[in-house]
Amino acid sequence: MRIALSQLTTGPDPERNLALLRSEAHRAADEGARVVVFPEAAMACFGTPLAPLAEPLDGPWATAVRRLAEETGLVVVAGMFTPAPDGKVANTLLATGPGVEASYDKIHLYDAFGFAESDTVAAGSEVVTIEVDGIGIGLATCYDVRFPELFRAHADAGAVLSLLPASWGAGPGKREQWELLTRARALDATLWLAAVGQADPAASGTGPADGAATSPAPTGIGHSAIIGPDGTVRRSLGAGPGTLLADVDPDEVAAVRRAIPVLANRRLNKTS
Repeated sequence: MRIALSQLTTGPDPERNLALLRSEAHRAADEGARVVVFPEAAMACFGTPLAPLAEPLDGPWATAVRRLAEETGLVVVAGMFTPAPDGKVANTLLATGPGVEASYDKIHLYDAFGFAESDTVAAGSEVVTIEVDGIGIGLATCYDVRFPELFRAHADAGAVLSLLPASWGAGPGKREQWELLTRARALDATLWLAAVGQADPAASGTGPADGAATSPAPTGIGHSAIIGPDGTVRRSLGAGPGTLLADVDPDEVAAVRRAIPVLANRRLNKTS
């Protein structure tokens, strides 16, 4: 199955961001992709007041994404914000397209490195997987990558691929952590991992080069990658905008799990 990872920089305007997604989705379809994955906060970038722009899953923004999926024949996965109790929002992944309609609310909130996502975002609680052409796919978001049990839960649910949209915070050592964590999650769950981040705003020409130093809001560093179930990086991007196309082979997951049966060899309860 061919997937497209669309590394882009979104701004504060959901309508302008939707136009960007539309252009990128049509490009992915032209390249033969079956699934196109956009970053976390594709609806609107962090640093924007989220509650005023949050919409339900049957609202105009999500409806437009569904229409885009219908136009292109793709399964589209994109980060948005939906209303939550107490004036907060949920950091939601919408997955929609032929035979697929699901959403995942980010479980692990980014309360780290001077940023408190939980001030405005309510945590999700449900592990979510989808199926595309018989291939099980798990959904995760950004900071989730620091919690290996979620990706093992994807594997336990039958997934051979995890999608990880992100808007990774910049700072000393953060790129190295991103690269290490994404490879580790692929290897310790022995599945493909598709990690697609917001492009670095500076590399996109939409923000100052020292923007990360003046605001703790995570606005992206780029370096999206597709990682095999053996933990090796198969393809990756740099800091700026771009599209990464990759063919995911579920048979490779089975082969790696035979050679490195870490899931089968676990001694702890699989749900722990």
